Parts: sequence; C-alpha cells; structure tokens
Amino acid sequence: MSKRNVTIVGAGSFGTALALVLDTAGNNVQMWAREENIANQINEKHINPSYLNDIDLPEGIKAYNDLEQCLKSQDMVVFATPSHTLRELAGKLKPCLDGHEILVTVAKGIENDTFKTMSQILVEVMEGTTYEDNIGVLYGPSHAEEVGKLKPTTVVAAAYSTRTARIIQETFLTPMFRVYINNDVIGVEIGGSVKNIMAIAAGIVDGAELGDNAKAALITRGLHEMKRMGLMMGAHSDTFSGLTGMGDLIVTCTSTHSRNRSVGFRIGKGEKLDDIIDSMNMVAEGVKTTKSVRDWAIKNNVEMPITHAIYSVLFENVDPRDALYELMTRDPKDEIVM
Repeated sequence: MSKRNVTIVGAGSFGTALALVLDTAGNNVQMWAREENIANQINEKHINPSYLNDIDLPEGIKAYNDLEQCLKSQDMVVFATPSHTLRELAGKLKPCLDGHEILVTVAKGIENDTFKTMSQILVEVMEGTTYEDNIGVLYGPSHAEEVGKLKPTTVVAAAYSTRTARIIQETFLTPMFRVYINNDVIGVEIGGSVKNIMAIAAGIVDGAELGDNAKAALITRGLHEMKRMGLMMGAHSDTFSGLTGMGDLIVTCTSTHSRNRSVGFRIGKGEKLDDIIDSMNMVAEGVKTTKSVRDWAIKNNVEMPITHAIYSVLFENVDPRDALYELMTRDPKDEIVM
C-alpha cells in the first residue's frame, strides 16, 4: 500500500492520537491547529502541550496554523474538531479542495436545529466541490488516551461508497488499530452520537450513587432508545449490536476517560452544568447532542424517555433523582417494542 498524504483538521486529543496512528500506518501526516502555539510545539518539541502531552510525536508529523497551507496536495482530510464547528470549518477549507480528496469526520454529534449528522453536513457544505462518494466517517469505542498509546482499538469506517470505506480502512489500519467496514452510515453516526447522551446519564447514576442495577438498566434501555431513533432514520438494526452501537455505548458509559460520563458524574455529585463546562478544556459532545435529539424526538413523535430526562436535568434544572423517579414510574411496558 502506498503512503497517503493526510491532513488532520484539529489538534485536540483525538486528532493528536489519530496523527500517531496514521504515522504508524506509514502515511505522511499533517495537522492543523487553531492555536499557533500548539503548532509550534508539535514542530519543535514533538509534543502537543495542551492534549496528550505525555505522548511523544514522531518528527515526521508536521503542524500548521494556516489552514490553506496544510491542505495542499492532500489525499485525505480528517475532521477532528468539535461537532458544532464542523460546518464552519468545512466551509472555510472548501475553496482549498480540488474534489479528489477523501473527507473523513471523526466528530460525533447531531447538529442543533437541522438534525443533520456530521457526514450529512459535509455533503451539504461540499456540494459542487467533492462528490458524496468521497465522504465517510470513522467511529467506534476509541478513547484518545488509549489510542495515543497504541493500545488495542477497533473502530468502524462507514462511507457512502464501498471504495471510500476501504480507502479509509487501509489508511488507518495498524496492528493495534483495527478498522472494520460498515455501509450503514446513518446507523454508525446515530449510534456514535446518541451514546454520548447515555454516557451523561450513566455518569449521573454513578455520581449520585444510584447503583449498578440502575446503570445496567440505563445502558440497556439506552441502546433501545438509540436503536429506535436509528431505525426511524433508515439505519440497519444490526449496526446497533456492533462497535458503534453497543461497543461505543459500553466504553463511553463506563470509562473514566469519557468526558460525557465525567459531566454526568459531576452533575450527580451536585455541580451545575455551567460550572462544569467552564472548567473543562475539552468538549463533551453529549450536551449539545441532548438538545438536538430531544428536539428531533418531539418533532417526529418518537418516544425517547432517557433523552428527555437528561434534557430536563441539563437544561431545566430538574434534580437527577427526580428525573430517575419519573423514568421509574412511567406506565408499564413490554420490553421489546420498537
């Protein structure tokens, strides 16, 4: 396999970890950093001073603060930015593309108001520049803290064409970073996004010391909720039993690396959301996704009780224990009803 020229747009924790993976896979890797200081430190000291600063980066990884400069003659562009910035950044780099590049997003979320997934945003923004067949996503249970240390990780490449999915697979594949292919783009994205809401819920359960029984129920019913939304949007049922469904849900709801679980944990301990967000230097995608999914569920008359409960805790100042009581005292249901 020949080397590919790959630019990672975003020098946060996951972008930094993926730069190391891509270099290990034999690619020529460049990074775009919003902060000039981070770009300079990567080039001069081969560390990212703000994210994963305990990991030495190979000298071959180059960083830029100039977006246009780092997009010259690239085969692949990887968006590793917060989901709410994707549309803006994609619009800025659109004039720098000639249409042949593979565009990959690793951001997880559902856009507020439009309810579009990340790949759908790219398709919309890039109309006339790159073909839909050149757009894909890379999702799965993959905390940056472990990916950056080359611990065993499995993820999913999903794209609108099998050719693009295979190129993504080949480009990222290493002995410790195994990439599977899935053609169910919407299912992969719904699973990878909605699980962040459930991770906030799981963190609340842990922070409020509500017990393992409650968390097991939360994860199980959360998967059901995720699947219900996905099927309404045309996803395949089996996707939610895979890495971007159950796999991502497990790791995000249980790991201490999970930013979304951490937000929930602190809420469960009595902290206010605004104070938690102000204290973090990374984005917990589940907060914004909760609003998007709750609004989508109302608009489409889809029952998503956990999402509604987390929305009430995050944005309506409902006490977590009161929200749990509401969930526990809902009308009795059959378990398997979609």
